Amino acid sequence: QVRLVESGGGLVQAGGSLRLSCTSSASIFNVNAMDWYRQASGKQRELVAVIDRDDNTNYADSVKGRFTISRDNAKRTVYLQMNSLKPEDTAVYYCHADYGAMDYWGKGTLVTVSS
Repeated sequence: QVRLVESGGGLVQAGGSLRLSCTSSASIFNVNAMDWYRQASGKQRELVAVIDRDDNTNYADSVKGRFTISRDNAKRTVYLQMNSLKPEDTAVYYCHADYGAMDYWGKGTLVTVSS
């Protein structure tokens, strides 16, 4: 069983920045991909950013140019740097890991952006 723990959420004013971290209990060196999703109140969970085993990245259109996903294999951690935050970025952010045969979710971290 792989455990993912997110951290770094909080309250920030519009235009501000936050960096989310997701630390895995297992190595992420050979993980197929690690992703950040978010779910705003009353809305479906949506994919925000992906980083694959070759460090290729992809982003939702709504966050392109503002968010950056990265990974540190030695620390078993994936990051989501969020800049120029907007009130519509308010959501619970979840980390997801695709290990191939199994995939895992963290419990989420709340990001609140005030206007």
